Amino acid sequence: MDDGRGVTGHPDLAEGTPAGTRREVAPNAPRDGARFDPSDTRQARSTVAGPPRGILRLGHVDVTVTDLDLATAYYTEVMGMEITALTDDSVYLKCWDEEDHHSLSLRYAPQVGMDLMSFKVHHEDDLAELENRVSRYGLPVERISKGDVLGQGESIRFATPSGQLMELVADVEKVGTSRSRNLSEPGLDEGRSVRDRIAPPRMDHMLITAEEVGESTQFYMDVLGFRITEQLLDGNGHQLGTWLERSHSPHDLAIVHGPNGGLHHFAFWLDDWDDVRDAADILAYNGIQLDVGPTRHGITRGSTIYFFDPLGTRNEVFTGGYRPDPDFPTLTWTADNIGRAVFYYEGELNDRFMRVHT
Repeated sequence: MDDGRGVTGHPDLAEGTPAGTRREVAPNAPRDGARFDPSDTRQARSTVAGPPRGILRLGHVDVTVTDLDLATAYYTEVMGMEITALTDDSVYLKCWDEEDHHSLSLRYAPQVGMDLMSFKVHHEDDLAELENRVSRYGLPVERISKGDVLGQGESIRFATPSGQLMELVADVEKVGTSRSRNLSEPGLDEGRSVRDRIAPPRMDHMLITAEEVGESTQFYMDVLGFRITEQLLDGNGHQLGTWLERSHSPHDLAIVHGPNGGLHHFAFWLDDWDDVRDAADILAYNGIQLDVGPTRHGITRGSTIYFFDPLGTRNEVFTGGYRPDPDFPTLTWTADNIGRAVFYYEGELNDRFMRVHT
């Protein structure tokens, strides 16, 4: 029955329920008796409940490569990513436990570089709010129509203060995972014992470079709502590096001192230290150039390996760390302890790690 306010009451309440109690049905709930799988996110346009809340997490990283076939072979046969789409000049890939259309895009170009970094927001309503904030900051914002990017709805794009092109998007096509998440289903571990590919479950974070780390950090905090988990300061108290989060992980985005517009690396999540160790064996077997590791960070407390794809873009596999709850304090490291901050075991920096970027 309808009470005049659009709320439907049900008479079939348990005996003894206090008078005046009603059962309320969510507006989009299935009819009584209907069956649906709540884990199948492809049945809903948005899987995040509640009002707009801004940026959710890193969505995808788009890079340029000078040899599309070689790069594709590396990201599929060594990293173990899956191709979701192909165009004349681009390849779209995802990790096995990712629902969204892609987390990495490779585009052929005469020079290796970064096209853009895309972050997913909770709701389409977030786009208008964030567009207003970025515009008020003084940065031009471009609206990208639905369908202009493969697998995506409407988005906004703008150049950050440090020169990287950033995209924000809410509506992303769900293609589903390639392995079951239901532990009771057979075949869950099929093929996992064959460690010929790294096969990370998901993309985790990225690190960019900026001439003015402090200015960039304030933009991400004040305009886009990021929060600092850790920072590295020089002797004068200026920020040499900052680690920022939106997903309650140690970091979704990090910024270190370097040329504007640079990409230092993007990182794949692995579930534990044994996976990191296995990744090292796979990289060595395939002759992939290591940068640093396996080792551990002081900052973020994560275990890591840094290495380069065949075209020279730095990758990372990463695991561990902590959960920075809303009351988590910002952890500060100083330049006199920079070695242990970045590479905790070695206690010193690799010069190539500081200089080389895409």
